[in-house]
Amino acid sequence: MKIVIQALSVTGVLALAACNQTASAPAPAGTSVTPSSFRMPEGTGCKGEIDRYRAIMSNDLAMGHVNQSVYQRVERDIGQAETACTAGRDAEAIRMIQATKARHGYL
Repeated sequence: MKIVIQALSVTGVLALAACNQTASAPAPAGTSVTPSSFRMPEGTGCKGEIDRYRAIMSNDLAMGHVNQSVYQRVERDIGQAETACTAGRDAEAIRMIQATKARHGYL
């Protein structure tokens, strides 16, 4: 009986030890860090907001942080905001960008 209890104790300790180990998953193929040459676009108003968000999304696509279908949805939303911006509806365009960012976790 003593051997069985010791065996169960050792098994329990090993099981707990296995739970506490952390394994780092390999990075997906093709990913990297943002290149040192990356510069956030400057500018003010809705055009600046659009240019910056578009640059972030392009970078995230290139790094593998978003897939092509998400990127295309965001780009479609950015395009709609850009139309509003070009038409002089700055506040509306900025709200559209903020809503898209929130929807995709960029706030």
